[in-house]
Amino acid sequence: MHDTIVWISGATEGIGLGLARNVPYAGARIINLSRRQHPDYETVRFDLAEPDSWDVVAAHFMKELGEFKGQRAIFIHNAYMGAVQGFVGETDPKLYRSAVTANVAAPLIVGEAFVRACRPGYESGLVMMTSAAARVPWEGDAVYCAAKAAAEHWVRVVRRERQRRGAGPWVVAVRPGFVDTPAVHRSIKVDPRQWPLAPFVKRDLEAGKAFDIDTAARNIWGALPPDPQKSVLLFGEMVTYD
Repeated sequence: MHDTIVWISGATEGIGLGLARNVPYAGARIINLSRRQHPDYETVRFDLAEPDSWDVVAAHFMKELGEFKGQRAIFIHNAYMGAVQGFVGETDPKLYRSAVTANVAAPLIVGEAFVRACRPGYESGLVMMTSAAARVPWEGDAVYCAAKAAAEHWVRVVRRERQRRGAGPWVVAVRPGFVDTPAVHRSIKVDPRQWPLAPFVKRDLEAGKAFDIDTAARNIWGALPPDPQKSVLLFGEMVTYD
């Protein structure tokens, strides 16, 4: 029996991978929720754009936490479908619909499933990875901005609900700052006419202004569990590109 169980969605690369390999609890059971099998970690198939897979994850939470006798259980929702960068009304409508499903609906559904599955008797915590995009209207990133704003406001409400009930899990959103990830490298190749941030992000990346994934992960783990009065944890500088 593991004393700690940690679920991380999207632990196959980027911040998710950094979080997985920097878990600070010795002997923790680490579970990747992803479309891809992780070579090092147990994996449960999870596709943000496929609601049937959300049900699989919800059932997995319920089963594992219904039997859990350890000290802590933490879920970090980090995965994001980054397929849509472009101006609204100018992108593939099917891809746009999938991106809204994956990035706005999925986090709230799987987050709710984790909250529902948690039981008394151990520490439980839910982290929603967000971004400065929750506040800054980045052109070409309407879905991303809306998704992160929705996740943060959901966290604000649910944190208060759990405090009113006097029961876990603790709930917090995390803006990790500017992090050097494969997704960032893919994004800077987008046509600036569709995503005007591309040249600015490329400039800052080449200037070494980004955290590496392990530093970002250690920053985040070092701030958990969060101050009970905080809904959003902030790392790095606020980036606007105005």
